[in-house]
Amino acid sequence: MPSVPGLRSCYALVGRLVYFGRMLDKLRLHAAGRLPADYHANLGRGFDARACGFLGVDYSALKDEALAHPSRDDTALLAWCHQHGGPRTDAACDQWNRFMLKIGWRDDRSAALRQRIAECGLDGLPIETFFDLIEFDEGRNPVATRAWELRPASLVVIMGVAGSGKTTIGEGLARALGWSFADADQFHPAANVAKMSAGIPLTDEDRAPWLAALHAHLVTCRARGESAVVTCSALKQRYRDTILAGLPEATLVYLKGDPALLHARLQARTHHFMKASMLDSQLAALEEPAGAVTLDIAAPPDALVASLRNTLGFPAKA
Repeated sequence: MPSVPGLRSCYALVGRLVYFGRMLDKLRLHAAGRLPADYHANLGRGFDARACGFLGVDYSALKDEALAHPSRDDTALLAWCHQHGGPRTDAACDQWNRFMLKIGWRDDRSAALRQRIAECGLDGLPIETFFDLIEFDEGRNPVATRAWELRPASLVVIMGVAGSGKTTIGEGLARALGWSFADADQFHPAANVAKMSAGIPLTDEDRAPWLAALHAHLVTCRARGESAVVTCSALKQRYRDTILAGLPEATLVYLKGDPALLHARLQARTHHFMKASMLDSQLAALEEPAGAVTLDIAAPPDALVASLRNTLGFPAKA
């Protein structure tokens, strides 16, 4: 099963607990219509039920609380659980984590684990637990995941003009690392999309709510402890200042390309509101960033993703 953008690893910590953040991701993605059908049957069941049972809360009540307050971060939702289900000691949380990490290893679930490994076509991989199975099934190496999920959340903003490959590289990086992904286009109000579709450049006044929404998204991801990749043209320094305000830990990546290559890519692209004729205006407006991670888009996408992983400290395992 491919990695799902916005669905964290089982190992991702919220407060002192593994899995809790993933459970919240699933219910939010389901409510937004972005959770693949294969995940639906286990909503509120399996590991979800175990997590809620440990916390002493009802899954439906937690779901209602999370969806009723979309801006509330995961730590606040965990505090809500402690308030309604009773606080859990450090020792209890440690015991819970150890229990969850080992499900399927020499226990009554071992036979079911072997069956699922075969069904997923993952025979021959070093899978000893259900967490291992989920990681491999979603394209992550569980050894690497256990190492990096203990680090603080990472934020990556990938910028460049139209045709530079922002979405391709951003989605590839997010998929490889199991991080959330968001394209700046989805934050544009309808009026902006209509303008761009008609070939009318946006004004700074048009961009203001768009840039504010991008910044708010990154702040929310950081508050949730969610590593995230966001793509955005971010042509001018003042736009980048708005997007990255108060986020010194964010990494800015600049995809730089030859104008001829950029034009060729846009002329080959269909069903997108950004027209090739608008590229010249973007290139004229572009203020190249200082201090960004700069990549030449002439390289293959896989090579660019691999380079970014190395730069960020998450190299692919041999």
